Amino acid sequence: MLRKVPHTYVIIFVLIVFSALLTWMIPGGEFVRETVTVNGVERSVINPDSFHYIESSRQSWQIFSAFFDGFVNTAPIIAFILMIGGAFWILNESKSIDIGIYSFLQFSKKWERSRVLRKLGVNNIILTGIMLMFSLFGAVFGMSEETIAFTIIFVPLAISMGYDSIVGVSLCFVAAALGFAGAFLNPFTVGIAQGLSDLPLFSGIEYRIVMWVLINAAGFAYILWYAARIKKHPEKSLVHDDDQHWRHRNSENNIQIDYNVPRIAWYSFLFLTVVFLAFSYSQPITDLNIGNHVFRFPAVPLGAALFILFGILSLRKSVHFYILNLLLFTVVFLIIGVMGYQWYVMEIATLFLALGVFSGIAAGNTANQITQSFIAGAKDILSAAMVVGLAGGIIVVLEDGKIIDTILYGVSKTMQDMGKVGSVTAMYLIQTFLNIFIPSGSGKAALTMPMMSQFSDLIGISRQATVVAFQLGDGFTNMITPTSGVLIGVLGIARIPYEKWVKWVVPLIVILSVLGFLLLLPTVLLPLNGF
Repeated sequence: MLRKVPHTYVIIFVLIVFSALLTWMIPGGEFVRETVTVNGVERSVINPDSFHYIESSRQSWQIFSAFFDGFVNTAPIIAFILMIGGAFWILNESKSIDIGIYSFLQFSKKWERSRVLRKLGVNNIILTGIMLMFSLFGAVFGMSEETIAFTIIFVPLAISMGYDSIVGVSLCFVAAALGFAGAFLNPFTVGIAQGLSDLPLFSGIEYRIVMWVLINAAGFAYILWYAARIKKHPEKSLVHDDDQHWRHRNSENNIQIDYNVPRIAWYSFLFLTVVFLAFSYSQPITDLNIGNHVFRFPAVPLGAALFILFGILSLRKSVHFYILNLLLFTVVFLIIGVMGYQWYVMEIATLFLALGVFSGIAAGNTANQITQSFIAGAKDILSAAMVVGLAGGIIVVLEDGKIIDTILYGVSKTMQDMGKVGSVTAMYLIQTFLNIFIPSGSGKAALTMPMMSQFSDLIGISRQATVVAFQLGDGFTNMITPTSGVLIGVLGIARIPYEKWVKWVVPLIVILSVLGFLLLLPTVLLPLNGF
């Protein structure tokens, strides 16, 4: 009998072995892929009538080579995590984040003077406000990988507020996942699924907003309940012992603000001012994509002007607040880049690397000191990056074994003669099941929607209902699937063991899954607009 839970690496290896065993039990098969243009982007999708069995490619010794291939396939996420870790270590060395958290907590204490706010709970308002922001990011532009960077900020904040690292992860990662599941303008899930189903882009938005509100209400209530429980009884936290790292780090920083501004901080500010002015000149207008609407807006010049204004004000107080200003506008330009210039992990990692370098320069560090801090940060987060690569091996085995298409074809056959409610429920369960093996929303849409949309026509279900089944099935299990590089990366940074995270998140996923089923029923039983 196992008295100790296996290490995360052991769990991943067991899953790889299990996936390899499936290739010996499930025959190989594949659909013919076709290249189609969806919302202006070429994507490879299946021909739903083209499935055929092929020679099985059983996996054996490949369980070891899968690790290498997993690292290759997830290299962008691994590099992203290492660069984020290095950059934030430089920030941590300056004590700016600690001072920012301390100042925020001191400011929030003033809210206790308000009788209304005190009755509602100041901390509840703070937590809800943060989660609402990230949920909106998930619902509008599909925030996912970006939450890895914010984990380093919100875990220490949650610990300082008397909570645990699970609450810190919930503030950004879980909140974004809730928004992702209830998305109404997410181009990577709803947009692609509707495009592949020949539906007007972002049609049915009214009901999706209702879904988003209800999913957030359920998710936020669970998180706030847990947070209040941990605040009252810290010893009941599943990660109480694991959080010793964060508590020790916070205790080391007995904040004594030294209001100093090195001359080099002003020089770096002037350099960045010139850079921002140059970018403003070259990009006077940005096309911000929100849903299927494009808003022409001087985002870069406005962001640059605000950066210069707040930069001057912060430098007049302390270099620490100037570095926090750099962090703030890193987030601002991240949003502009994602929504206006289709940035992904490479551009975002580059942005945070620049944040780290210029923060080190502003703090008066030498080039060698900045380099040593970056290496220390990358070393500290290396375990999280390695887990992402190892987990990528699971997908490699399933894909090389040629069984993913066979699984999809088999489960689709089970939906025949189920009726409307039964069929849409089966679609929901299928999408949920497939999300364990294919965590990419856009990839799963390309694989399943051509078949599901045609099947819905045969049984009299609206294609819009099929998209909702895909959307909900794709969303909730993102918070638990071990093949998700984002989840594994976030847990690695927060130092939360996977098995403890599963124990915490399973009740939430059960609640959300039941809610998802209930939200599906109106799509086949009521005459909703756009359905």
